[in-house]
Amino acid sequence: MESDDLEPRVSALEHQVRDLTGRVDANRQDAAAARVHAGAADRDVGEIRGELRDFRQATAAGFNAMRQDFVDLRQDVDRGFTEMRSKFDVAAAGQRQIVALLQTMIADR
Repeated sequence: MESDDLEPRVSALEHQVRDLTGRVDANRQDAAAARVHAGAADRDVGEIRGELRDFRQATAAGFNAMRQDFVDLRQDVDRGFTEMRSKFDVAAAGQRQIVALLQTMIADR
């Protein structure tokens, strides 16, 4: 190795070390920023999970309430049909009496 060749090689190495040092510092900053972003993303995911859980619970509660409303409505309709059936039965009995009275009147003529 010649001594006159050593100076440019050392100078080139020093330049490469400075360049690498700058890159390492930039990578270190990028890594720190990535950790901050990852933490924020983790919090966001946690919030979204919570919102989805709340939405799922609210939806289930809404469906359960709607189901109960349908059960109540069906019971009301069934009661209404039962009442109407009994009123129709009473009306039919009254009509049978009227028919019987009319037949008696017609027969007596």
